[in-house]
Amino acid sequence: MSTLLEIKSEEEWHKHTASLPSSTLQIISFHAPWAAPCTQMRTVLETLASSYPVTEPLSTSWVSMNAEEVMDVSDSFDVTAVPYLVLTRNNQVLETVSGSDATKVRAAIEKHAKSSGGSSNGSTAAANNSGSVAKNLSSYTPTAADPATAPQYSSGEVKEDKEALHERLATLVKAAPVMLFMKGTPSAPQCGFSRQTVALLRENSVKYGFFNILADDDVRQGLKEFSDWPTFPQLYVDGELVGGLDIVKEEMANDPDFFKAYSVPKSTPDSAAAS
Repeated sequence: MSTLLEIKSEEEWHKHTASLPSSTLQIISFHAPWAAPCTQMRTVLETLASSYPVTEPLSTSWVSMNAEEVMDVSDSFDVTAVPYLVLTRNNQVLETVSGSDATKVRAAIEKHAKSSGGSSNGSTAAANNSGSVAKNLSSYTPTAADPATAPQYSSGEVKEDKEALHERLATLVKAAPVMLFMKGTPSAPQCGFSRQTVALLRENSVKYGFFNILADDDVRQGLKEFSDWPTFPQLYVDGELVGGLDIVKEEMANDPDFFKAYSVPKSTPDSAAAS
């Protein structure tokens, strides 16, 4: 039976991938220690893996990675939420599944495990080949499978009421000590202010979480009322709103060590450049 392999470094990831035949379906799971649903997802994947035999050539490969520790890999797949599943074959992304819905995960794996490779009718996603690596945390987006923040269902669509959205936002702003709500992702900002804020955080080696508000209109609109701040990006520190780019610049001008407690040491010039 197959097992779920924990990958702990970029070197291990590339070595493992290089060892696989082009026909192998890769099941790649990204997790983070602070997101409770990731524990549930690991149990689901370990159970599913055990039902797939080890064949020659290898038909399936099951790996798990801490999105915070292998940042270059998670950034290349544009991971913006955990748990997050990526299915690939021959270096092509076939499908992604965000959240801890076991039914969706099982269906996606079974569909592509039965296929002979190549394109699929499932949803597709392109890996981001940018060499830029943000010192960030993968932000957790609660889903309908998570009862603590389950949205309400109406006419077959997922719809959060105001109270549920408020609870979700209260969780999201505390998902990381430094949390950035931006347009786009650090590797592909979708507005100039977001791009400048990311650059500022990188210059100061800040380890931060981010949320792409363009991917969730409930968060985009709800956060304006929640924070009483009408524009984006919005930066939170320890769950408290700092403000937008101009306010962040003011804070840093008044206190050069504003981000010191949240910064990652720059060990070498090369690693500083990678940040």
